[in-house]
Amino acid sequence: MRSHTCCFTGHRQLPPGKQAEIAGQLERVITGLYQRGILYYGAGGAWGFDCLAAQTMLRLRESCPGIKLILVLPCLTQTQSWRPEDIAEYERIKAQADKVVYTAQQYTKGCMHKRNRHLVDNSSVCVCYLNRESGGTAYTVNYAKKNGLEIINLAP
Repeated sequence: MRSHTCCFTGHRQLPPGKQAEIAGQLERVITGLYQRGILYYGAGGAWGFDCLAAQTMLRLRESCPGIKLILVLPCLTQTQSWRPEDIAEYERIKAQADKVVYTAQQYTKGCMHKRNRHLVDNSSVCVCYLNRESGGTAYTVNYAKKNGLEIINLAP
């Protein structure tokens, strides 16, 4: 299954006014991966790039039959400090996901890294939006490189 799986990782803050452009890039990349036999797509459920990737996946279901969205979430309380409108969108995505996996019950210091490693450990491709060399996205992309994943970075 790993050879047919892609994970997403990216920053929570995307460049203002660029979401539609990034979503278009995601559509093209996912469609290309689908044509290569990648059917499973894992997203971490964070706001920003993860959410945009999940939304794009849900839109592509009609044109790419058989694709599956797998949410790999760090803990049950991920949305605890989110705005109500963001929680509503998160719940909408979660309700439409093909599978939801929690890597921890409660928030702990390392639960985000555990989620990110789970995504990478079960994938052969990593589609990311990485434009800085520190933080969780950089950690995840470096971990993916170390593990031999194909990296597709959508950031300029």
